Amino acid sequence: MKINLAHIREKSTSGGWIDFAVFDAKATSGGNSGNDTLLAQLTAQARTDGLKIDQSALAYKQGSKIMFHGDKNLVSYLSKSGVSRWTHTVDV
Repeated sequence: MKINLAHIREKSTSGGWIDFAVFDAKATSGGNSGNDTLLAQLTAQARTDGLKIDQSALAYKQGSKIMFHGDKNLVSYLSKSGVSRWTHTVDV
């Protein structure tokens, strides 16, 4: 199955750079623990595919709202800025 992802590089608040991935996915079961497992699997696969990832998160629709699950700081950032566009896919 192909999963869309956005691989983005932004300036961090400390002045360096941070590479992050946002995956267009949600666990079908297991709530937060299922999402944690799925995020770990997708992040590992994207790294295996050669992407540098410091932080990662899932993005999914719940009703009419976009929800994020993952690294606390990244989720906070995404909640304000959103995801601009999908840049890659990962096969799982």
